Amino acid sequence: MVTLGFILDQLLGDVPGGIGRYTENLAREVIKRAPEGTRVEGLTAMITAEQEQQLYDRLHGLSSIRSAKLTRRALSKSWQHGLLTNAYGGGLVHAPSLYAPMRDKASGDLTQLVVTVHDAVPWTHPDTLTRNGVRWHKAMLKRAYLYADAVVTPTHAVAEQLAGIYRFRDRLRVIPGAASPDVALPDSEAERDAIAARLELPADFILAIGTLEPRKGLDRLVRALARPELRDAVLVHAGPAGWGEVSFDSLCADAGVDRARVRDLGFVSDAELAVALDRAAVYCMPSLDEGFGLPVLEAFRAGTPVVHTDVPALLEVSQGSSLSVPLAPDASFEERLALALSNVLGDAELRDTLITAGRDRVPIYSWAHSADLVWRLHADL
Repeated sequence: MVTLGFILDQLLGDVPGGIGRYTENLAREVIKRAPEGTRVEGLTAMITAEQEQQLYDRLHGLSSIRSAKLTRRALSKSWQHGLLTNAYGGGLVHAPSLYAPMRDKASGDLTQLVVTVHDAVPWTHPDTLTRNGVRWHKAMLKRAYLYADAVVTPTHAVAEQLAGIYRFRDRLRVIPGAASPDVALPDSEAERDAIAARLELPADFILAIGTLEPRKGLDRLVRALARPELRDAVLVHAGPAGWGEVSFDSLCADAGVDRARVRDLGFVSDAELAVALDRAAVYCMPSLDEGFGLPVLEAFRAGTPVVHTDVPALLEVSQGSSLSVPLAPDASFEERLALALSNVLGDAELRDTLITAGRDRVPIYSWAHSADLVWRLHADL
């Protein structure tokens, strides 16, 4: 019996981010689609019995869980410096991020290691991250170059960016994500209406999703609201607080936008996110950089038109099924963004075209196909 160890620590965050959602959706299908004679074992840092049971409940079919005797924070800092890389023992390991025990396989019983890099932001926009975050990612990518058997990226765009940093050659593999099946509307219209009322969703609004941090470009979106094209528009944001002292109070004050025009929902449940996507007039992703842009696919599935920046990964995923706004020249970006959003809000024919095109993109991506690619990659290695 061949056992694939799958690192699951990102599932256990208090507020799972994009990588946490990616980890759960991919692990679920990797377990479900395990070839005959194989099984999947969860790998974690030190966890409680309650957390262990939570993993079994969320990932049906998980054969076992192997936990280290150190916290996730301790492992992360140790692995950055090449220490305690035998915390999980050996075998085949799949890491859904750069958080992985990378080491020379000659020094132990690690037989195969695949890691995942979701974006190149630490290299393209290091000023949008913390200094510690940039140092950690750069150190871990160097270790991946030295020790990983393969590096998974969600898009060809990210693969090309990484190829310009290190000569990974044929060790780069593109395995995309997909819309999360958990982000689904409640069955009854009454329950949907109740959620919309609880969230105090306006009748017509622009939706933005993501952590409130510099890379997401929400400051520029708020400034776009000050443009005459969007004088009556309302913005709803769903996502946890981030870092960088970014707040909608300060963003609105700096832009001269009435704070009442921006509703910050904070972290929302899957059902709440589905309702927000369903009720939004348009979804906007004004990011400075992305590696995949999962909410774009979720908006497509919800039948919500999408406006996003022209970062390569978003262009790759959308393939013309959205309106893209060039980031350059920087000085006039807010004007271009406001015009694009205004066009979608005011043109019913354009909205219908984008909705149809977006829905056509959704079936191209599936977690089942991604899981098959994971198993194929490990078999090839």
